[in-house]
Parts: sequence; C-alpha cells; structure tokens
Amino acid sequence: MKLLKTKKIAGDIVVITGLHIGGSSDTIEIGGMDNPIIKHPVTSDPYIPGSSLKGKMRSLIEWETGKVIASDGKPCSCGKCEVCRVYGSSNKDSQQGPTRIIVRDSFILETIKKDFLDNNTPILEEKNENTINRITAVANPRPIERVVPGVKFRLDILFKIIDTGDGGVADEKYLNEVVLKSLALLELDYLGGGGSRGNGKIKFENLQVDGLKVELPKVD
Repeated sequence: MKLLKTKKIAGDIVVITGLHIGGSSDTIEIGGMDNPIIKHPVTSDPYIPGSSLKGKMRSLIEWETGKVIASDGKPCSCGKCEVCRVYGSSNKDSQQGPTRIIVRDSFILETIKKDFLDNNTPILEEKNENTINRITAVANPRPIERVVPGVKFRLDILFKIIDTGDGGVADEKYLNEVVLKSLALLELDYLGGGGSRGNGKIKFENLQVDGLKVELPKVD
C-alpha cells in the first residue's frame, strides 16, 4: 500500500438562501440571540466547519448508494464499500487503508467580506421563524441567526490516491463517483440546519482539481 499523490479540490461555496450552522448559546445575554451560528473564535466571522461539510457529503452519498443502515440510520461501517474507502470506517478489519478525504474548514473569501463592508451590508441576519400550536393556533416566534445570501466561502478538500494493488485506479474513479457526486447531491439538498424551512441552499462555483476546471456530475 503506497500513497501515490494527493489531489486538491478547490472552489467557492456560494450561499443561495440563508445559512445556519449552529454555534454555542451557552453565554446568552439579555435580549441576545438564542440560535446563533458558529463563528471563528478570533475573527468572529462565520465559517463552515469541515466536519459539517464532510458529514453532509457522506450522508447524501450513503443515501444515494443505499449504504444507510436501515435499523438505526447510522453511517455505513462495512469497511469494504466505496463510501467507507473515501470517508473512512471504524471497522477494524477494513483492508482499504486510511481515509482518503480531508475536508478543511471553509472561510469567507476576503474579497467578498470587503465588498460587504464597503457597501455597509451585513453578512449576518436575524430570521424569525414561528412554531404553531395546532390547538390554539398561537404562533411562537423563534429568531435564528443566518449568513445572508451572496456570501462565499472557500472550499478546500484534499483527496489521497493510494495504491492498494490496483495502481490507484479505484481512488481515481471514486474521486468523481463519490466525492464530486457528493458535492452535486449537496447542491440539490441543503447545508446546516432548517433546510426544510428554506435554509441552507448552496451552490459550488469555480471548481478545480489540481488547478484544472471540473464540472460536477449530473444527478437525478
């Protein structure tokens, strides 16, 4: 087993509808937001954790390929399939080697941040959502914090091509059939919380693999 190369997948994550990836609300002030988004501890800028992006990508491709464990809905852990090969497996008997994918945290593009600041446009918004009592029809408003549409984050993914006796052929294949397909599925779904209420629609722009432009595969 030998590492042949590490491919770099880069691009922009464009927020289409308000994005809410929850942060800590342990220190709420009076009148403060009780559903804040996650922010960088130094800059206070919103960002997309690599764990959130990777987890959603894996979940979608597992559903697409029928790998979800029906009894409990947990991630596939067979250690043999293409999803486990790419995203990793806790199966100690797996012979496929290390996790192929590394998903970095995604940060706001500095050019976009400057554009918003120059135009005095806030990057964050407060959206009020209501839950309705089915008996009394009384609405219970609940404010949530969101990243506004138009904000762009930098996508930063690494993918290892490992020779497991096939010259790395399988990993080259799974780069397109698993990783890029996961991104295509994500464009049709949502990222973060509240997707069924309109949050979290995104799209990918300027996608490249090792500096060469690529298109996402078509999905039904």
